[in-house]
Amino acid sequence: MKTALPSALAVIAASLVTAAALAPPAAARPTAATQATSTPETPAAPAAPEAGLREVLLVGNNWEGTADVLESSGSLAKIGRINVVPDKDERMLEIYLNPVKLAYFLGIRISVGEGHDQLVDDMYSTPDGSAVVVSRPSFADVVSIDVTSGRINWRFPVSGFRSDHMAVSPDGRRVAVSASTSNTVHVLDIETGRRTGSFKTGDKPHENVFTADGKQIWNSAIGEVNTALDDPFFDWTKGDRKITVVDANTYRTLKVVDMRQRLDTFGREDLSDAVRPVAFTPDESKLYFQVSFFNGFLEYDVAGDRILREKTLPKNPATSEDRTTWVNDSRHHGISMSPEGDKLCVAGTMDDYATIVDRESLREGPLVSVSKPYWATVSGDGRSCVVSESGADAVTAIDFATGREVASVAVGDHPQRVRLGHVPARWTGSSAFTG
Repeated sequence: MKTALPSALAVIAASLVTAAALAPPAAARPTAATQATSTPETPAAPAAPEAGLREVLLVGNNWEGTADVLESSGSLAKIGRINVVPDKDERMLEIYLNPVKLAYFLGIRISVGEGHDQLVDDMYSTPDGSAVVVSRPSFADVVSIDVTSGRINWRFPVSGFRSDHMAVSPDGRRVAVSASTSNTVHVLDIETGRRTGSFKTGDKPHENVFTADGKQIWNSAIGEVNTALDDPFFDWTKGDRKITVVDANTYRTLKVVDMRQRLDTFGREDLSDAVRPVAFTPDESKLYFQVSFFNGFLEYDVAGDRILREKTLPKNPATSEDRTTWVNDSRHHGISMSPEGDKLCVAGTMDDYATIVDRESLREGPLVSVSKPYWATVSGDGRSCVVSESGADAVTAIDFATGREVASVAVGDHPQRVRLGHVPARWTGSSAFTG
């Protein structure tokens, strides 16, 4: 939520942010990861998990700087935990010694962080299960952490001052990460952290999605979501919001989708064009997407380049209608699709529920009470939708067939992204974990 600072700190932060705005971006410290740029290769076919690996759910606890590792299906039993900020002291010293970095660090804390540091936004495992790759917004970087030793394999400082959503290519070899303050997406070799390329986006790049064949990356830029100018009259202040589709081999822009034009043509001039989480159908002919301030989602025909249908979901009577109280402009944030493509799972973030929606009829099922659900993914067996309850520090599974809760487990402070991944079969936690 948009939280006010104590007056003294507000003055200090405002001064630092002003100085940051006038100063040129600080150059990243030269490292092997930032200096080396390898030649992009044609994506390989998706690789099968290696022998001796265990499928798991990775849960990033954003305000705590940890990742809980759960069973990927069934009871979601907890297996172990990873400290994703083993270098926290070093990073904090680096920030405190740089006034511009400090200004952005404090800005993240008081705005998108809701008064907290953002220590893990997104995470994936490497194909061999030996490491997890984590984007850390407050540290403006991506790191690879060895799941056994807990040590950092490599670190990539993103351009600008904040890292955000990621995506992994179908073959597991590359990871794309949004650098939200520089309007850039970097694509990295997942094993070495070397940059294979990058591309420009609209304002505040957010979610990244690789197509199933690995040939395209879709990035949604959501614009400014942490200002108090949330009245529809001030929508024009939110910036350049668009979907940028690039060739995943050359990183050349293939097309730009301006949802403002499509929404207006569809008759929803009142809706924001800031595209939030998305879900493709299995054949990728349709895209279902959420937008800022809307309790529902829309259906987009990819080939026809037009919006076909909308679904408005129930409002929680207890939810304030004051838009400035909604977390980063998102009334609903989190959508996933069943493997068969017949059901959608929607996280009603500010309305404190999640629900399964029949894709053909768009009828919703039971509204399952959950606390500030922030993400929705699919369990390893494909039977359930798994949502992160950021308001209750829990992860909950909802059966696609019945729409009912089937499991819930406590995790760390403010879980956000939940991703399927792999760890070694006998793994029970990082030996170096101290949190």
